[in-house]
Amino acid sequence: MDMIILLPQHWASILAICIMISTLIVAYVKRWMMTYALILANMLVFIITLFYGAEVISGIGGYAGQYSGWGGLGFRAIYLTPELFPQIYTLFTSMFIHGGFAHIFGNMLVLFFVGVPFEERVGWKKFLIIYFLTGMAGALTHSVLNLNSVVPLIGASGAIFGVMGAFAYAYPRDEVLMPIPVGFFMIIRRIKVLYAVFIFAAIETAVVLFDIKDYTAHYAHLGGLIAGVVLAMLLIKKRKKIDDNDVSSFQTTTYYDSYRPEKPIGFDYSSLKPLAITSELKNMLKKVENETVPQVRDIWLEHFIEKTRCPRCGGPLYHLNRRIWCEKCGFKIKY
Repeated sequence: MDMIILLPQHWASILAICIMISTLIVAYVKRWMMTYALILANMLVFIITLFYGAEVISGIGGYAGQYSGWGGLGFRAIYLTPELFPQIYTLFTSMFIHGGFAHIFGNMLVLFFVGVPFEERVGWKKFLIIYFLTGMAGALTHSVLNLNSVVPLIGASGAIFGVMGAFAYAYPRDEVLMPIPVGFFMIIRRIKVLYAVFIFAAIETAVVLFDIKDYTAHYAHLGGLIAGVVLAMLLIKKRKKIDDNDVSSFQTTTYYDSYRPEKPIGFDYSSLKPLAITSELKNMLKKVENETVPQVRDIWLEHFIEKTRCPRCGGPLYHLNRRIWCEKCGFKIKY
């Protein structure tokens, strides 16, 4: 029977793991956007790798020979073997590790442009689920096709492609700022999410088909993209026509998409003021009242409702057809 091995980690790697986890915890407690928390964590970990790159990324003697030294936080396909399976946690840690300024700058730029509007659409919980699961799916896709590789896989690209895939499936007509490759240059322009994903997917597919060697895990990108579409199909509900009198049968918050442009409608949101019990909620409600673009207004409204709680029982509130209600105590309000 093969011996199961848990490789030790350098203190810099342990510090990096603490930063990854603590940043997400602080973001949850402080109610920051998780996109910002991920960018912050990636930047802080990158600073550590500037001084301890070998120890954090690949370790020093952490895999070869007698398994001596440090393991590193990059994920290796060989970790899928029973002997080294305890290192499976690096599927998570590898998403926070980057190999250079261009690597992290490109990833964080796209994450900012795509992650913020997508998180506003679906909420932080679904955003994190999609981000981490697609990142892991991307790494596994690459690893299954390179089972004997001991080269560490690093970067958030698989997760970012996963978010793009989910975004394109759920809200294809939403427009976002996106760095688009044009020859050897990148231009930043506003483009529909669906078009942006088509462009990036076409580039990745071409690189794979023509077997271009650029030391990039393109299978991880495609694996993350496909996983994002699948998760969006499972987690994100698209708009459905529901009888206004059958509100109680709808058990989850509806996140509106932009398939059909809406005309600005003057609603009276004053009835929602009792729900705005904090300065943050008051500011959100003010943005809802002042916003003239329907899609942006809906995003702020859903974000507002997601952060509010029932004034009677403290339970979650649900929203549909200008009605807000609590499933626990029956509280209802209309605007």
